Amino acid sequence: MSQRELTEITVVGDDDTGLVARVTTLLFERGINIEDLDQAVRDDLFRMTMRVDAREMDGSKADLRADLDELGADLGVDVRVRFPADRETRRIAVLVTKESHCLRRLCEAEADGDLDAEIAVVIGNHPDLQPVATEYGIPFHDVGDAEGNPDEDELLDLLAEYDADLVALARYMRILGPNVVFRYEGRIINVHPSLLPAFPGAKAYRQAKEAGVRIAGVTAHYVTTDLDQGPIVAQRAFDVPDGASVETIKERGQPLEAEVLLEAVRLHLADDLTIHRGRTQLREDAAEEREDEDGYRLGMGPELDRLTPDEPTDGKVPTPTSGDD
Repeated sequence: MSQRELTEITVVGDDDTGLVARVTTLLFERGINIEDLDQAVRDDLFRMTMRVDAREMDGSKADLRADLDELGADLGVDVRVRFPADRETRRIAVLVTKESHCLRRLCEAEADGDLDAEIAVVIGNHPDLQPVATEYGIPFHDVGDAEGNPDEDELLDLLAEYDADLVALARYMRILGPNVVFRYEGRIINVHPSLLPAFPGAKAYRQAKEAGVRIAGVTAHYVTTDLDQGPIVAQRAFDVPDGASVETIKERGQPLEAEVLLEAVRLHLADDLTIHRGRTQLREDAAEEREDEDGYRLGMGPELDRLTPDEPTDGKVPTPTSGDD
């Protein structure tokens, strides 16, 4: 069964003894099979995400929502249910600040019919990119104050209103709090201007310049509550010329930021990724399906393979030992 056929249930609130048992018992009583369950606590906030097979459940979807709402009220937690299979076209919420290149690339892909999803809303912590959203006929909402500090309650209300299946951070220059991340675990993709895990956090291009790197890059990754440490989806690299300024490095990186974010979004929408122990993997059947096509570019293109030595550079082949595979 694909991830899209599974129902997603998210529970967020204060941790309490017996909470998990109460929710799982309700599902068992309604004939719902739990396929995956993950839970975590951060800053005293509890999160549990379940993916369940509800195809043969007792009762209707409305009944399940009502039962979980009632249980959530009794437990003092927020319970949300998503039935991804109900909608043919998935909905993306794009979060932005002031840089337009990633937003434009996503909008162009949708306009060209190359995204297999609808960009339902653009949400900014500054109003600067409203004209771009308007150009493509997409609703825009500004949730930031004069300094760009976002109102995350308003953000959550908008994500719920537009029923976002995926949240794409298109150079959104704010850290999302656990209250947001926990509700969209595994459904938020960010683009970071470095080859993670190198140079996490702010001013990554400047960090690369100060470290004197000869090769820099960009990374698309899932967002977790640990800054820039979520599972990596795809990366691109580029040469840093000798003596290059921070601005030159940025100019080389920005087009790749847009490219790698779009690639990661496509992978996610196609359900071709799995996350296991903090790492992403391309589903084996997805890789096989694309053997005769251009395929995904998780890293650099085939031109790099031709330049990469496939034997020891000193010309000596190591003698296998009994412990070698």
